[in-house]
Order: sequence, then structure tokens, then C-alpha cells
Amino acid sequence: MSPVQVRDYMVLSVEHVGESTPIGEVIERVLRSRHHGFPVTDPSGRLVGFVSTKELLRARHRATEPLRAILRPGTYTATPETALDDAARVMFRFGLRDLPIVDAEGRLCGILSNLDIVRSHFERASPAKADTLKQLLGERYGLRFTYRRGAVPLDRLRPTQWKVFEDELEGRRYELERGFAEPLLVLQKGDRWILIDGHHRALAAREMGLTQLQAFILLCEEPEKFAHIETGLERTARDHHLSSLSDVEIDRTTHHPLVEVTTQLLRRVEPSDAGE
Repeated sequence: MSPVQVRDYMVLSVEHVGESTPIGEVIERVLRSRHHGFPVTDPSGRLVGFVSTKELLRARHRATEPLRAILRPGTYTATPETALDDAARVMFRFGLRDLPIVDAEGRLCGILSNLDIVRSHFERASPAKADTLKQLLGERYGLRFTYRRGAVPLDRLRPTQWKVFEDELEGRRYELERGFAEPLLVLQKGDRWILIDGHHRALAAREMGLTQLQAFILLCEEPEKFAHIETGLERTARDHHLSSLSDVEIDRTTHHPLVEVTTQLLRRVEPSDAGE
């Protein structure tokens, strides 16, 4: 199997600034964005450096000068063909949040963030889940299973989880908006699509107006035999009267366990604090 490359995860639309842009204008752009710095290009589009918020802060009194006046020449880069793991090592070793991607002529053609690296690890972990479930189903029912990757229609999914959490839905919407779409895990049984893993993702996508998501789709190689078996997943769906995503309860009163644990040290706002 060929290694995953930077091109598989880099962002193509890159916000960047020209080397002649006034420092004050670049500072304003940083303040209006979610970025902590920008790649810097020359008039031909070639990458000439990267300017960070720390460097801009130090030069805030030089607002009318061009960016090239404070720019350190050169920066760490990768190409679209660089192995993703190699790019991740470079970013880790040098403490980089973003790694500009250049073509053979040195022109800026993309950017790779540490969030893209995290996203890649989540997505590459998904086949392991599918392998594990394939083995479990095979052992449980004495049948052969396989899986493939493809798009599944959200309106035809039968859920097997009866409750999701509003705060986790918000997190999944944030991820989907930024291209982090870890595949669902679905069992196809005839014309039925049984959702095994990814309920928050599926519901968030539906709320965003999406009609389908990528999934690892498990299939039985002996469909005639499997058609007469009610799996534990199907029993769960039947017991909780789940036939579509619309039947899943959204809990708006309590936190998802992950959010509860990771925010436990944050100061909670009490009713008496409202007037402070």
C-alpha cells in the first residue's frame, strides 16, 4: 500500500499575504481571522517566508512599513508528494502549527495544519474499527463478512443509539465544516443500512443539510443466510423504536461524557453571577 501523502490532507485554499503588504494591514487581517500567521509570497506567487503573530506584535509600531522589512527569508515547507508521516515529524520537531506546501517551482499551492494531522489519524483509525467489527460479526454468526468504503444516504440509516448530546453535535458540526469527516460505520443488510458508529456525525450532517456521508460499509458474503438473523443491533433499534435519525433523542440538558470530563476544571457560572 502506498503511503498517505500530504496532498491527501492539505488545504488548497490558502490565505496568504504579499511581501509588500503594510505590516499594519497584515495585523488587521490576523485580528479578523482565526490564523496565528500567514505564508508570505512574492508577486509571482512563490513562497518567500511565513510571518507569525509574535513577529507582527513586535513590529506593531512599524505599521506603514512593508512586510518584507521584518520577514525572515525562508521557512519550512513540504511538497504535495511528501509522505504525510514525514511532514508530521517535521511539524512536531520544530513546533509548527502550519506547514506551507509548495510545487516544483516554489509556488504556494496548499497548507497543512496540525489539525489536519490529527484528522488524518482519526480517519486512518477507522478501518481498524471495521476490521474488528467484521471479525466480531463473523465469530458471532458464523458467517463471512467484508467491507468497502462508500457514501451512504442519511435518510435511510437506521440508528442503534437512542440518545445523543447537543454539545457533542456542536463539536461534530465544527469538524464537518472544516473537512473533518471521519467515516461512519454501517452494516448493510439487504436494503437496510444499520448505523453502528457515528450517530453524532450523522445527525450533525443532517442538520447542516447534507444528504450523505462517507462510511465503511460492512456486508455479509452470505446474504441469504444473514437475512434471517436479527442482530443485537437490530434488536436494540427495535426495542427503542428507532427507524430513522429523526427518532434519536437530542439531550440538551446534560453534557456528553467527553465534554463533561474535559471541562470539569472550568469555572461554572452560577445564577448569582449573572449580574456581575
